[in-house]
Amino acid sequence: MAYRLGVDVGGTFTDLFLVDDGDHRQWRVKTPSTPSDPSQGVLKGVSRICEEAGISPADLANVVHGTTVATNAVLESKGARVGLITTQGFGQILHLARSQTPGPLAGWIIMVKPDPPASLADTREAIERMDARGNTLVAVDHEQVTRVINDLVDSGVESLTISLINSYVNGAHEQEIADLVESLHPGFPVTISSAVLPEFREYERTLTACMNSYVRPQVAQYVDRLQSSLSEMGVKTEVDILRSDAGVMTPAEAARNPVYGVLSGPSGGVAGALYVAARAGFPNVLTFDMGGTSTDVSLCQAGEPTIGRETLIGQFRIKVPSVDVHTVGAGGGSIAHVPELTGALRVGPQSAGAEPGPAAYGQGGEEPTVTDANVVLGHLPANLIGGEMTLDVDAARAAVQKVADAMDLSLEQAADGILRIVNENMAGALRVISVQRGHDPREFAMVAFGGAGPLHANAVAELMGSFPVIVPPSPGLLCALGDLVAGFRNEFAQTLIRRTAETTDDELQLILDGLEQRAVEWMDAQGIAKADQQVEFVADMRYHGQGYEIPVPWGTGLEATFNDLHEQLYGFRMPNTASEIVNLRAVGTGDRPQPELPEEDPRSETFAAGTYARADLHPGATIAGPSIITEFDSTTVVLEGYVAEIDRYFNILIRPEAAR
Repeated sequence: MAYRLGVDVGGTFTDLFLVDDGDHRQWRVKTPSTPSDPSQGVLKGVSRICEEAGISPADLANVVHGTTVATNAVLESKGARVGLITTQGFGQILHLARSQTPGPLAGWIIMVKPDPPASLADTREAIERMDARGNTLVAVDHEQVTRVINDLVDSGVESLTISLINSYVNGAHEQEIADLVESLHPGFPVTISSAVLPEFREYERTLTACMNSYVRPQVAQYVDRLQSSLSEMGVKTEVDILRSDAGVMTPAEAARNPVYGVLSGPSGGVAGALYVAARAGFPNVLTFDMGGTSTDVSLCQAGEPTIGRETLIGQFRIKVPSVDVHTVGAGGGSIAHVPELTGALRVGPQSAGAEPGPAAYGQGGEEPTVTDANVVLGHLPANLIGGEMTLDVDAARAAVQKVADAMDLSLEQAADGILRIVNENMAGALRVISVQRGHDPREFAMVAFGGAGPLHANAVAELMGSFPVIVPPSPGLLCALGDLVAGFRNEFAQTLIRRTAETTDDELQLILDGLEQRAVEWMDAQGIAKADQQVEFVADMRYHGQGYEIPVPWGTGLEATFNDLHEQLYGFRMPNTASEIVNLRAVGTGDRPQPELPEEDPRSETFAAGTYARADLHPGATIAGPSIITEFDSTTVVLEGYVAEIDRYFNILIRPEAAR
């Protein structure tokens, strides 16, 4: 039998989802994360889930891992010391950056620019130059560059970035210098910008390449340590790593280009949500992942995630493809407070975190949180995580009483107010990705997951008009399932910057053929069977005179499609203004075997309002609201006026009673 394992490492728990491809049995495990060395939590989880399944680690045919190692290295400023080699005259490229500032018009007054991943002291200029067409103007001065390389390595840098002007057209000089580094210092980590991001805009290209160098040693060590430890346990397969765009990459690629996985955690949840929604028959969904500190939301159409080409990580906006996830500081641990100046109730963005956590956790927390409000209103059972955690109801009531006293409300009114405000905050995040981008949320279902997502999904969906709410089995472990179902994905781009009317079909086809060849070569290298390989094309387009572009699916009527998308996003079109093709892309994808999760023919059964264990509910069951449905890792609230139905795949589908 073939056993496949998905592993997602979070800040508090490491989640594992094991599937037997033979008889479709499945096992789920939550084990405490080990932030000092995340691999230890993974190893404990693998050992435990194999024991529960009664198998040997050698029986695992595939392991896919969503990791936050790269993310944490950036957020905690614990990456490598990076040396940067750039073209003579461009040494301050990371410090010049872009003119945009966060906040209001005068935001620059209070803005503190972050330190770039490569300091000016660790930046050196190389004598060389390419023109904008990729022709050599000044050859690489090997003698001078040798001194530069030795100077940086001897100074103590741990990783090197080579980012030269116009290398997106011709990366020969970057490769020449990289080869020189290898000959002088074999095995030294080197990132060349033309390999990571072969597109114009030198600041973004340099920043992205430097960020790759910044996290590369740490991720490479982690991947190597995890793979070695699993091999010692008896695991024979390689550990594939989840990318930020919900694809997977081999451990070798993850160690070489870890910047592609800086947001692999949220992308796993989106992949899992799409898998669940597709089986339930809903191709258009809003994903709603609510955890302890924050909530991640995303919009998916036609069974595909929305892919963005820029990713905000910490204070840096890097250009790598990633699932377009919007995050708001609202979670189960968000703290409610009443500022003395305004007397108005506020919730978040401050969070109680895992330590001390909400007052109800009994770990010394005293501030009122969203979790405490749910406890006061009876939305949470006394025991969580299968009885491993017991809630302190009295502590929760005492915490929420602070809000009640400050606002002269009853305890229940204060708790209800906390939930109403946090629900509005999360609905606001959903409006950003839907209404503000030209989508009607009423045309989308909502997939709720994360430990706290099902608690609030019905109320948030009511604000958005997005039904049904789909709550998959074990919603707290959906990211691990997403790791398991994700396929291979990679992008290959070439900058063009030409008015559409000035291009010819033959010219464009020649570029697309070259990109397709690169995509196919990559998929072949991943071992993807020809029958499972797919290549799609995208053009990044803008109106002449605009500074930035939007992605447009390749096909007939390209300009008309661009005009339609521009109007959807921004509310206007300029059909009399020339359009430009900025970049052409080939997106290579490779399907992987999908697990067959349990299903059962529905049998009609009706339940009145009440509290139920999810394990006792079978397909075909309908539960009237108000009701609470409890399970190992989450709790689902069904509001009055709504009905929950268990579908053939054991999902909970919540709809307005009037819509049935």
